[in-house]
Amino acid sequence: MAAVVTTIAFGAGALAQQAKGSAEHIRSVTSAIDESAVRTNTATSKDWPTIGLDYAETRFSKLDQINADNVNKLGLVWSYSLDSSRGVEATPIVVDGIMYVTASWSVVHAIDARTGKKIWTFDPGVARENGYKGCCDVVNRGVALYKGKVYVGAYDGRLIALDAVTGQKVWEKDTIIDHSHSYTITGAPRAAKGKVIIGNGGAEYGVRGYVTAYDAETGNQAWRWFAVPGDPSKPYEDESMAAAAKTWDPAGKYWINGGGGTPWDTITYDPDLNMVYIGTGNGSPWNRNLRSPAGGDNLYLASIVALDADSGKYKWHYQETPGDNWDYTSTQPMILADITIDGAPRKVILHAPKNGFFFVIDRTNGKFISAKNFVDVNWATGYGPDGRPIEVAEARSPDKAFDAIPGPYGAHNWHPMSFNPMTGLVYLPAQNVPVNLTGQPNWSHNGNKPGEFAGNLGWNLGFAINATPPKSLPFGRLIAWDPVKQQEVWRQNYVAPWNGGTLTTAGNLVFQGTADGRFIAYNAKTGEKLWETPTGTGVVAAASTYLIDGVQYVSVAVGWGGVFGVAVRATELDSPGTVYTFAVDGKAQLPPFTKYQTAGLLTGVKYDPADVVPGTLLYVSNCAICHGVPGVYNGGNVRNLGYVSAETITNLKDIVFNGPFKPQGMPDFTGKLKDEDVVKIIAFIQGVADSVRPKQPTESATK
Repeated sequence: MAAVVTTIAFGAGALAQQAKGSAEHIRSVTSAIDESAVRTNTATSKDWPTIGLDYAETRFSKLDQINADNVNKLGLVWSYSLDSSRGVEATPIVVDGIMYVTASWSVVHAIDARTGKKIWTFDPGVARENGYKGCCDVVNRGVALYKGKVYVGAYDGRLIALDAVTGQKVWEKDTIIDHSHSYTITGAPRAAKGKVIIGNGGAEYGVRGYVTAYDAETGNQAWRWFAVPGDPSKPYEDESMAAAAKTWDPAGKYWINGGGGTPWDTITYDPDLNMVYIGTGNGSPWNRNLRSPAGGDNLYLASIVALDADSGKYKWHYQETPGDNWDYTSTQPMILADITIDGAPRKVILHAPKNGFFFVIDRTNGKFISAKNFVDVNWATGYGPDGRPIEVAEARSPDKAFDAIPGPYGAHNWHPMSFNPMTGLVYLPAQNVPVNLTGQPNWSHNGNKPGEFAGNLGWNLGFAINATPPKSLPFGRLIAWDPVKQQEVWRQNYVAPWNGGTLTTAGNLVFQGTADGRFIAYNAKTGEKLWETPTGTGVVAAASTYLIDGVQYVSVAVGWGGVFGVAVRATELDSPGTVYTFAVDGKAQLPPFTKYQTAGLLTGVKYDPADVVPGTLLYVSNCAICHGVPGVYNGGNVRNLGYVSAETITNLKDIVFNGPFKPQGMPDFTGKLKDEDVVKIIAFIQGVADSVRPKQPTESATK
């Protein structure tokens, strides 16, 4: 009898230990994630184990329990607060109901997706006052999961391995080679073949970009590849750098300003070809006339580069924007696909970078196949058979204003696109944010002349921004694109740019969140809207979908932000970062939404009109990147200073010098500004508010 009781008790204990969501269960399912598991999951899409679902990063789920016929019955199952007020750009990773997602400031959340309850959180402790060291909000695009560890790139440049069960730090590596420059990490790491791979951002700040692979178990550096050449007086790191140096003019001393090329987002792994594909960033400074005065392609800016997954050795490259001059990064997510072109099967990369052209290239050798603009562009008329753009000469004028279309925000930015092999279509978030560029012939590295955009925050562009008002119109679109025919099949138009990434499924669906605070499902073939729900604030991230105990769920992490969303918004709601999870017949209530709190247009602050012009230049160099134009922009996840109280602006010195908003990411301008500078900035803020205030009708006009 005692033996029977012991056996029963032991069996019950074993069952308890393996209860879904228990430590033992989490350890079991996360430790099993490796290359084999990811490839096995690709056949079913049961889980979402990597940031793009599969190694090809198609974001196409084979699940069809939720489909075009029943998606109108989708309802909320649970919501989870990310306790954040800045941008949320991560796609949730989920394995057997265990979810990992990041919020702003690189904070990691582990969530029981069966219940929506927190398992653990990890805050890497990024110094909030250093938020200004990144161009584009304090965002993070997600984690990698590999053999029981969760990997996150912290905003300040650390790569951190966490225990997937407890959230405890296992190891941490400083990935930054030079802390005198403002490097950041906002992209998601990728894990494969026992390595974790991460890039960085900072080209606006004068850095030299590179990508690094670390041993997944120990954190030891495995390899590193630089995206642009360094100081030509020193030995080049490898043959690829020696070759690149021939495409730069040393008269520009590009290495002093870093050169740029930062691979801040897309990293894609092909296990069959044993290649890692890197999308590289813009030039530093943006203006090639200053960066490389004699011209040149400036390799490997704005390129897709293939590296050997084991050694990091350069294999091939294709440069999408030779001699980048407009911040046309190629860091946008790429998709690996096997498609038929001209009757023959081809292994290709599908890519829609900032420059407005949709590319199809051979991923075995980097050969150009085709390119077609997916939005209107004015810097080039097309691409020739040699794979080079046919440029418009005015686009490179050294001193004349150019209304770049697309502008530096890109025709497509980091927001992930998806590819559905059943429809043959790519679902692409497209946009235009008007920006006018005027070359600055007298620019110098870190010159920080008043009026240089974000110059006092470390930016080095070589262009004046919107010194001449742009004439192009803003828009946001979802485009269904046929990559074989290189043509649009259908589109949805939105009220504003900066709409979220996409997810597509075998249920003939496309999911996308919008800048105006909706999460929508479309018919993947026709573009018909089938369902939508409010989200409480704008959506920029892409959703994921997965099975738990035989039921399909869709989750999306919501939180308005990014470089556009910092200063501008398309909704009056300002709810905190939230993960929403939906299923058919879900009955949970949406959380209460928060209305954006704003004062009326600023009035009553005394100023000297003579201070407005110098205040304008100071504002452009210090404030515009986050706060926008006072009273003209409406504010994003950072306040527009035209709509705050007169008391706040009157006491602006108490805010800009070691002020109370440092914990929210406000820089400390001590040593960067003087008291008299703040007086002039105040004059500009109130002066602009006065200039845009609607005129009151005169007494005679009202009679």
